[in-house]
Amino acid sequence: MGGERTVVVGVDGSRASLTAVDWAAADAALCGCALRIMCAFVCPALYAPALIAVPDEPGVQEAGAGTVAEAAARAGAVAPGLEVRTDLQAQPPAAALVAASKEACTVVVGSRGRGGFAGLLLGSVGVQVADHAACPVVIVRHADRPAGHEAGRVVVGFDGSPCAERALRFAYEQAARREVGLTVVHAYPWPAGPRPGDTSPIVREPDDLREDERRALAGSTAGYAGQYPGVDVRHTVMHGRAGAVLTELSAGAELLVVGSRGRGGFTGLLLGSVSQSVIHHAAGPVAVVR
Repeated sequence: MGGERTVVVGVDGSRASLTAVDWAAADAALCGCALRIMCAFVCPALYAPALIAVPDEPGVQEAGAGTVAEAAARAGAVAPGLEVRTDLQAQPPAAALVAASKEACTVVVGSRGRGGFAGLLLGSVGVQVADHAACPVVIVRHADRPAGHEAGRVVVGFDGSPCAERALRFAYEQAARREVGLTVVHAYPWPAGPRPGDTSPIVREPDDLREDERRALAGSTAGYAGQYPGVDVRHTVMHGRAGAVLTELSAGAELLVVGSRGRGGFTGLLLGSVSQSVIHHAAGPVAVVR
């Protein structure tokens, strides 16, 4: 199985992880990739207090085998004919998924997991994988999402940084593959007033500032129009904190895409705090692009 043509999804049998399988199977079929279903576990006996009865390792492995078999059947129902591989890993879930990311085009996880024998896909695992993976990571939060202004579109945060550029390209690819529109979002703070003794103007007019930001955004992203002529692109410029703006616009979106780190300069968009904010609060699937 070609590594870079593989979508990896982590499972633990929880509802959230099975929803992640649905998303990953559909995405793999759209991009012509194979799907690798991974269940990682650590033997509970290694961490249990003395005199506490815990399942033995063969029992844990058997449960894991059942989990990946269920996930594989689900993936086959979502995308008949999809090439599916199952994989059991006796190591911590985050470490297993990060290692797998080195030979994958995307890693997909659920936002919350069972937290039982495997402990896979707890919120902390999703954050760890997004922080360290070598490829984009998609965190699937909800199967049913409320409709919003950007419903049915791919939404991407952009601040002009190299990481945001990579996130933008990933977002364009996703929008083109899904045949949906793309909304490029730029959030900006309100300029601070002058300090004592400063003779510069207090602030610019709100409408002028918004228009300047809109022109800058359109100019920064213009080069992609020729590469993806079939994608309906919408530029949205909003005053506010990037995490809050992107979370608001995620309602009903096909996918929200952010960079793992950003410029931290003229807008401060896509800093680590922003990516973590949308991971925890967005209303739909979130892709974090390193």
